[in-house]
Amino acid sequence: MMGINEGNGAYISGVVQSDAQLDHEIYGEAFYSLYLGVERLSGVLDILPVTLPARLCPQLPRAGERLGVYGQLRSYNKRTETGNRLVITVFARDIRPATPEELPVNSIQLCGFICKPVVYRRTPFMREIGDMLVAVNRPYGKSDYLPCIAWGRNAVYARELQVGDRVRIEGRLQSRAYEKCLADGSVMQRTAYEVSCSRVERE
Repeated sequence: MMGINEGNGAYISGVVQSDAQLDHEIYGEAFYSLYLGVERLSGVLDILPVTLPARLCPQLPRAGERLGVYGQLRSYNKRTETGNRLVITVFARDIRPATPEELPVNSIQLCGFICKPVVYRRTPFMREIGDMLVAVNRPYGKSDYLPCIAWGRNAVYARELQVGDRVRIEGRLQSRAYEKCLADGSVMQRTAYEVSCSRVERE
């Protein structure tokens, strides 16, 4: 999978949750967005954003279809009424129908650089967590800034990492609901996306 881009590979397979919708156009090429539901072993459903170039899908995927997506994990800043927001999406390089017999797949492999100090913490139940922001370079001088979360032994290892360290990460993309308090006192429901790490190592 890392052959897609030496530092950034993603493969997810699951059930399309919403019909593909036109998202934007660049240089005359249309890009569509949809959400893919990928079930964890625990039964929790991650609802993951996917961006599809029009050239990959003469017939747009529709809700209820099973789909496999190969590509890269991308990030970009989106301006909103409340300021800039980091948006995460799986950018498709190839897609294929998935059969009902196939198990859900959620596989992310990254190679990049720690670009902010790692935040190490413990939950009230004493579970160790390490939050990382990893910069993965793209061609033409661009980079994707991808939030990653490590648990247990991986978190203990991650807390020793320094800004600028090159790391290799394996894991899955997960969705997490949270509440954001706005300046006017209202609360907005949002969803965060992050790579849950099964393996973290310094290169």
